[in-house]
Formats: sequence, C-alpha cells, structure tokens
Amino acid sequence: MTITRADELQQTPYGLGALGGATHDVTNQPPHPAPYDASDDVALLEGMRREGAGWAEEDLRRLGRLAGSEEAQEWADQANRHEPELRTHDRYGHRVDEVDFHQSWHHLMRTAVAEGLAGAPWADDRPGAHVARTAGGLVWGHTDAGHGCPTSMTYAAIPALRKQPELAKVYEPLLTSREYDPGLRVPTEKRGLLAGMGMTEKQGGSDVRTNTTAATPTAEPGVYTLRGHKWFTSAPMCDVFLVLARAPGGLTCFLVPRVLPDGTRNTFRIQRLKEKLGNRSNASSEPEFDGTVAWLVGPEGQGVKTIIEMVNCTRLDCVMMSAALMRKTLVEAGHHARHRSAFGARLVDQPLMRNVLADLALESEAATTLTLRLAGAADRAVCGDAGEAAFRRIATAVGKYWVTKRGPAFTAEALECLGGNGYVEDSGMPRHYREAPLLSIWEGSGNVNALDVLRALGRDAATAQALFDELSLTRGADARLDAAVAGLKDQLAEGAQVTARRLVERMALTLQASLLVRHAPAAVADAFCATRLGGDWGHAFGTLPAGAGLDAILERALPERG
Repeated sequence: MTITRADELQQTPYGLGALGGATHDVTNQPPHPAPYDASDDVALLEGMRREGAGWAEEDLRRLGRLAGSEEAQEWADQANRHEPELRTHDRYGHRVDEVDFHQSWHHLMRTAVAEGLAGAPWADDRPGAHVARTAGGLVWGHTDAGHGCPTSMTYAAIPALRKQPELAKVYEPLLTSREYDPGLRVPTEKRGLLAGMGMTEKQGGSDVRTNTTAATPTAEPGVYTLRGHKWFTSAPMCDVFLVLARAPGGLTCFLVPRVLPDGTRNTFRIQRLKEKLGNRSNASSEPEFDGTVAWLVGPEGQGVKTIIEMVNCTRLDCVMMSAALMRKTLVEAGHHARHRSAFGARLVDQPLMRNVLADLALESEAATTLTLRLAGAADRAVCGDAGEAAFRRIATAVGKYWVTKRGPAFTAEALECLGGNGYVEDSGMPRHYREAPLLSIWEGSGNVNALDVLRALGRDAATAQALFDELSLTRGADARLDAAVAGLKDQLAEGAQVTARRLVERMALTLQASLLVRHAPAAVADAFCATRLGGDWGHAFGTLPAGAGLDAILERALPERG
C-alpha cells in the first residue's frame, strides 16, 4: 500500500491544500441586517398620516433609523441575554425587594420614555398624539418587546388615575414626563415616574372578581392598607402601581407607591420572579402586601370599572406589539431571502418563496393598518367623539383577539424562511417567536377578549352599529367583502358563547379587509379578500392563489433599495 505524504497531498487538486483556508470562507450567507430603517414601511407611514399624526413623521423616521441601528439591536439582544435579577435583601439583611437590570435595558427604557412612548401623549393636546405614540411603538418594537411593558402600563395608568383628581394632580405630570429616572425614591422627588398594575391572583387569573387581597380603611380618608398576594405583576421596579383589592364596599382600585412620601419603603415583598417562555428582558413578579399603604382610586366597589380604561389602552399595545413583531420578522425574512441562493437562484426570486413572503406581507399590512385605525379611534375618543368611542370599545377587543392570535403562526413562518439559520439564537428569530404568544395572553387571553366582545354587544346597541358603520364605508367596493359583512350580521344574531371565537374572527377579517379595500393598493386588497374572505387559500402561509399580484405586494412591503 502506498502512503501519500502530507506535503504531496497538499499539492493535489482534492488534497488539503484545496480545502485549506477555503473551509473558512463564508459564502451564500446574508450580511448582518443592521443598520436598517425600521420606519421604512409604506403601510405604516400612510396609516399614520391618515389617522392624523403626519406631523410626527420626521421624528418617526429618526426613531426608525435608531431602532434599526446596530447599537439599538445590540441593546435588545443584551437585555434579553442578561436577565433581571431579584435582590430581596441588602448586605446588612434589610429587606429591599429590588430588581437589577442590565444597562442595555436602561438604554432602551431611556429612549422609549424620551420618545414619548410612555405617558407623554396625555400631556400633548395635538390631534393625533396617541396615533404618533402608537406609530412610534410599531417602529421601536423592532428592538425589544419586554421594556414595552412598563411604558405601556405607564401610558395606560393615566385615564384610570384621573378618576381620583387629587392624585392625578400630583402624579400625572411625572407619569407624562419624557425623563427616565430609574431607582426607588420618593416619587415626587423624581423627574419622571413609571406605573405598573397588579390585578391577577393565583386563584383566579383573569377572573379578578375572585381576588382576595383585602383593603382595610385607615383613620385617614382615602388611605387603606392592603394584605394579600398578587400572581403576575410585571415591571416591579415601577414607582407606583394600580392594584385591585377587596375593600368593605367591594372590589376597588388603589394606587400603591413603592416608596412612601416620608421616604420609607412601602411593603412590597417580591417573592420571586417568573421563569417565562419569552419576554425575558422584563421582570414579572409575585409581590406580597402586608400592611401596604394604598390610596383610593375611584369609588369603593367600582374597581373593575375604574381600571378597565387602563386595560383598553394596554390591549391596544398588545395589538401594536404583535404588528411590530410581524413587521420585524418579515423584514428579517425578506433580508435573508434577498441574499441567500438555492437551486440556482436567489430565494426571493423563487416563485414559492415569493408566495410565502407575499402572504406574510398581506398579514403584516392588515395588522399594521388595523393597529393605526384603533389608535385613531382612541385619539378621537379621548377628544370626546362618541362614535369613535363606541367603535374603539368593540374594535380594540376584536383586534386584540385576532392580531395577537396570528402572531405566533406568523413568526414561525418567518423563522422558517431562514431555515436552520433562523432556529439558532444568534439570528434573533427564536426570541421573537417566544415573545409572540405572550401578547395573546397578556390583558386577557383569546376567550376573555371574545367574551368581552359579546358583553359589549349585549350592553349597548351603539357598539355593533359603530362597527357596521365602519364596514359600510366600503359597501359595493368588493363583492366578497359585501358577502362577508352580510354573513357577519347573520352570525351576530346568534350571540352564543360557544361560537364567540368564530364571530370575533369574522369581525376582525371583515374589518381588516374593509380597511385594505379603502386604503391599500388593489393588488393587496384583492389578494386579502380572495384569501381571507373568499376562501381561495390554504391552511398555511404561502398558499396565495395563482394570479395574486405577488410582485406588487412584495414591492410595497419589501422594496429593493439601491
């Protein structure tokens, strides 16, 4: 047997020399997606202008460039890799109940608050202020979803707090501040505050009427002490919390500060932080109250009625963040497909991949357009528009149910566009995939929102009328949409709990289709109506019918640049 020496092997065409350094050459891999402009989304920009916030476009574009920068994307990655840590005691044994965050979390929070994504719109009288905030959330949501929790709760706390004007007078200017001032100190001595909420308990979850946390009045009017245990209180380092507890008059809303006006720590014992599927940059805790000082917000016995406006606001943010995740993962999938080749052509030029991307693009545009319409309704409802308030009441629950339900399937399909590359943590796609289910659970899971729609319909006839008034704006524009609206009216007559999900799904699809028929290009609206309403669709993304305007849809959603 002849033994070939190593130096001879290196000279052969198939020897080590041919492989040598070439084994480390990286080919057919996309470049890093950052930097990019997260606001480079026609549907987003058009919707923002249409809903009255065109004046904020310059700021949105600036924020979009920051969101897509390497620096901000690194903040998001690091904030999730270095999870919050609970410190129950200091070195001397004093109870402190603090949570430490990575510096990247603070960078994200500082930017979000400065850009008006927390309470700032409530201090801005310009029409469209709440739309501008939502548009900003759609863009800044390309970074990290976890820090969106405290900014969302701070935004949502204002209308509930206004039920107690004397408290609102003190705390609203600080909750609407654009300054991020972390650390537990006397709230009125800080430059800006964050608000959280404590509603659920282990025995009831969304059924807050089963809460057992007790509120005992003190000799001082409006001041109570709480005793009980909350099950899922996120962002425990917020300065104040809106909490539900059972007072002598029934379930009641209270404001609980972490630090009392005299500088002492209020009793807020953090038992543990949750080990969650996703949303890992954000701390979610189980606090225990024991003699905890709380201030009355709204009348005794009307806690749910007082805090429900907060829930409406945070539900809008669930829709917003789901839409942001859809857009983010679509951008990632499109970027990969443009720079990856297989079977002799770029992925983005392969007909079947184009079908998948176009189908995702339809879903993303429908989610973004609906989100901005909901934000517009919220903005006008705040200004006293009764019709928009009625529309908001039902449409926000409808959007929360459907858009957040679509998120997990959407992000899974976008991840699959990257193949094995999308399954590894370095791609960022697993983080987005783990994040998506939370948004369907937070602020009421699918059943809770579907039942809320039924309750809204049964409580006030103006609610259904507001929805059909909206849908009537496209009457005669598309036969499939007209048929869907007619079928929806028939379904509405049933009103049965067992079919509530079917009803709400149909509401969501007809509403999205109506908005796209009115505002999107014909190729987008036609493909959406043909598939989501007309039934010319499969059970997975990428099953658009032959003849769908794939080129027009993709050019709108993922235009070639340079």
